[in-house]
Amino acid sequence: MTRYAVGDLQGCFDPLRRVLDRVKFDATKDQLWSVGDIVNRGTQSLECLRFLYELGASARVVLGNHDLHLLAVAYSAREMKRGDTLQSILDAPDANELLAWVRQQPLFYRETDYAMVHAGLAPQWTLERASQLAEEIQQVLQSAEIDAFLHGMYGDTPDCWRDDLTGIERWRVITNYLTRMRFCDSQGKLDLKNKAAPEAAKPGFMPWFDVPDRKSAGSNLIVGHWATLMGRTHRADVFALDTGCIWGEQLSLLNLETQALIRCEC
Repeated sequence: MTRYAVGDLQGCFDPLRRVLDRVKFDATKDQLWSVGDIVNRGTQSLECLRFLYELGASARVVLGNHDLHLLAVAYSAREMKRGDTLQSILDAPDANELLAWVRQQPLFYRETDYAMVHAGLAPQWTLERASQLAEEIQQVLQSAEIDAFLHGMYGDTPDCWRDDLTGIERWRVITNYLTRMRFCDSQGKLDLKNKAAPEAAKPGFMPWFDVPDRKSAGSNLIVGHWATLMGRTHRADVFALDTGCIWGEQLSLLNLETQALIRCEC
């Protein structure tokens, strides 16, 4: 068995098929890990979602912000935004089945040698703590509280983790770390407005993975979300796989057994 991790698809199914063909991916014995943002912006969101769903036990998926936005639109917690390409999913005959599957997916996944999250981890979280907090959100998505969560999910506050947070504020900041973060300060305070490359960090802020004494440092983390990194973290323990496929750049596939990186033009 070979495990492969793929960067943000965002509705780009044809590049996914090409890169999997290059490595002769075999769903009967290999695994495909998706770092989230399966859908939206691209024209083949439905095809991407169906493909991962149909992989069944051969898929490992974490949800990204665009996947959560799909749920918010589907459950009438948010209106479709200009540029969204989610209608094909909502109109599909198997929409309910696909959406139910999305609700079952975690925001953090961990095996012995790798962990995967869409955006990042708060610097004060160990992998164990991140897993616990992500599980809180996964349980909410599968419960009757999903409506309250999706209505309250959007927003940039609180901008720093505190253990005493409760309710929607707790859910929102956990979700923002796991699915939206790029920059934070040494205490974990988020800057969610800045989407630029690391060198454009505001004073006092830095890429989340560069925070000194980050509790998850030294563990292999697979992430996406930050296309302007173009895969460059300058760290041996953070594998950034969003290389801008939706923007006409490349789709990245990482062989987790060898750490060989395969890229396909989009």
